[in-house]
Amino acid sequence: MTGPEDPPSFRLAYVPGATPGKWVRTWEERLPDVPLALVPVAAAEAPEVLRAGEADAGIVRLPVDRTVFSAIPLYTETTVVVVPKDHLLTAADEVTVADLADDVVFHPLDDVLGWERLPGKPAIERPATTADAIELVAAGVGVLVVPQSLARLHHRKDLTYRTVTDAPRSSVALSWPEDSHTDLVEDFIGIVRGRTVNSTRGRQRPDDAKEGKPKPPAARKPAPAKGSRPRTGGGKGGAKGTGKSSGSRGRPRRRS
Repeated sequence: MTGPEDPPSFRLAYVPGATPGKWVRTWEERLPDVPLALVPVAAAEAPEVLRAGEADAGIVRLPVDRTVFSAIPLYTETTVVVVPKDHLLTAADEVTVADLADDVVFHPLDDVLGWERLPGKPAIERPATTADAIELVAAGVGVLVVPQSLARLHHRKDLTYRTVTDAPRSSVALSWPEDSHTDLVEDFIGIVRGRTVNSTRGRQRPDDAKEGKPKPPAARKPAPAKGSRPRTGGGKGGAKGTGKSSGSRGRPRRRS
């Protein structure tokens, strides 16, 4: 907890595979006086970290409890199968769940895909973590299906991966507790959504709001009344083609 005398700061939790770097760089450019601290968390632990106030917002995996948290979906990942480089599955660019039927498919305890039914043959026991499952794949014991970012995070020279076209997919979102929607959270939302510095959708300081107030539209000349003739230009000759002076408007002369 920070006291009222403490300078402002922003803590951003992020799960394995998430890459908040580009948003952090934009934050540092726009709010150089507000430090941003990154808080790495396991996917399953992210909601509790946010609920406990240990981070102001988080890059998390969906779903989240929408009665407690607000969330802005960011992207949905491609799902891949991680295999040894000499595995038969590497002969194709893409595979299906049915293609995994003859392989042992590991299901780590920190799995984020939420399988209804795991494909392939079950392992004797579940690995504790994705990192442990990767070690087993490298040993040639089985294969592992994960979001592509996790395959990249645990990259090894002796392993590769292929897209699984019909597997469950994992979505990533920016999330924060509904009752903790602070000004700094709104600033980060603006960055994630690609708002510019001068965007009116983001938070504004009072002075900025005054300076950015649009000018009232210029007054327009009233339209001529219905049925009236427009005034035409002319000199001494008055109205065009009449030959009469526009200045003499007295009574007509009496005939003798």
